[in-house]
Amino acid sequence: METPPNCDRWSELPVDLLRCVLERLSFVDFHRANMVCSNWYLCSKQTLGPRYGSPLLIMSEEEGSYRLYNPEEDRVYEAKSNYRFLGSSGKWFLVVDSRSDLYIINVFSNEKIRLPPLETVKSSLYNIERLGGDKGFELFIEHAKILVTTKDLRAVLWVDEKKRDYVVVWGFEACPYLRFWKKGDVNYREISTRFDLWLYGLKDMVLKGNSLYVRTVPNNIQHLVLSGQDRFEVVSEIYRPLLRTDEYERLIRENKIISLINNIVVTTSQELLMVQTLAYESSSFERHRMFHLYKEQDTKFIKVDSLGDEALFLDLGITVPADHTLGIEPNSIYFTRDDRFCHKRDSYIDICVYNLATKTIKHFPSLSNLKLKDAQWFFPS
Repeated sequence: METPPNCDRWSELPVDLLRCVLERLSFVDFHRANMVCSNWYLCSKQTLGPRYGSPLLIMSEEEGSYRLYNPEEDRVYEAKSNYRFLGSSGKWFLVVDSRSDLYIINVFSNEKIRLPPLETVKSSLYNIERLGGDKGFELFIEHAKILVTTKDLRAVLWVDEKKRDYVVVWGFEACPYLRFWKKGDVNYREISTRFDLWLYGLKDMVLKGNSLYVRTVPNNIQHLVLSGQDRFEVVSEIYRPLLRTDEYERLIRENKIISLINNIVVTTSQELLMVQTLAYESSSFERHRMFHLYKEQDTKFIKVDSLGDEALFLDLGITVPADHTLGIEPNSIYFTRDDRFCHKRDSYIDICVYNLATKTIKHFPSLSNLKLKDAQWFFPS
């Protein structure tokens, strides 16, 4: 919903009439409407709007625009943007624009917080130089020069709505360092992901509050706490052995494996899970998926078969309580892609919900005709 050309006249609508209008709006339109003017905003606070908290999809299309999709309504909302979406927290998204600048934006109100330039890094170990335009950046690390663009950028975001506080962590896939930024910081601070002199690289990360979970090459998982005073603390470190199942070994022998990706997930009780996504082809050359869950226990990962009464959102790296009234299915994995941090050549978008108990996949037919280059599940609250 666009802001009316004469907002004063719209703001003079009788409260009873305005409330009737707001009560009939969809979830997305309701949130756009309360940004029209201060009177609409105040009235929306006194109006029983649509149910709040259902998972939504944000989808980037090949031509540069994006859309919002509400599975409960089975409705797609169109919008225009030149942003690339990197990570989300509630209705806030960390994005990068065509000029390689970082922002935090509210996808409903378009409220925007600009972050410092990517090259604003305080470090004695490396340097970042912007090449200008869309040419990307040069990283100077230990006498080596690496050319990167924002396509190599990986990031996570956490926003505390009540305190209006936020934490951002980002890094380039080819660089052995992450950068983090907390509200009030002057410069980006660095975190080394180096395992030794030669082995480094980002495979996955999850940010939950001030807790950052990072998986790096070769199979190292670190739990860090990003504290104040520009510091971070390594709380724990796990060396994860390679996880192999009987199904995986069988498919390898039959030469049907397409890919195998492992992702880390943090549960509502702060437990660490490993999610293994296996893509393979059947005899009819149809592509299928298989999921395995492993729970961290005493620095080891034990295979588990169920999430219980929780749902897992792989894009966010978290689990949430199931809620049938909000359309959050229990013991299910909400999926779009398995290589958000470690891109594959044969990557493809597969928007679905996988039920671990029945081993069945639910797709969304109304999205099948869209030409998408990316999609992410998120929660507006």
